[in-house]
Amino acid sequence: MAYDVELADRIRAIVQAEPGLTEQRMFGGLAFLIGGNMAVSASGQGGLLLRIAPAETESLISEPHVRRFEMRGREMDGWLRVDAKAVESDDDLRSWVRHGVTYARSLPPKKPTRKR
Repeated sequence: MAYDVELADRIRAIVQAEPGLTEQRMFGGLAFLIGGNMAVSASGQGGLLLRIAPAETESLISEPHVRRFEMRGREMDGWLRVDAKAVESDDDLRSWVRHGVTYARSLPPKKPTRKR
């Protein structure tokens, strides 16, 4: 499944003024990175893939339609799958995106890699 282009546009409208913003296809979706750190992605599985402070994982997975992101059978703290149902309203989307942006901003910027 391709990522939801409309959702990606809604995310873009929220994050467009963030310094150091880039977009990159990853994990089958379109990720929005700040300073080279992923904040949020319009997931190829629908909804969002969200990077958050690992300490926030437990409290945020108590929200409806939210669970830990699973990679290779392993649930990961600091990564969430937020179903499309949880981001239907712009206010809800803004709230979830804010979690990812806040965490990405808290990380040191990544140095650009040189392509050969």
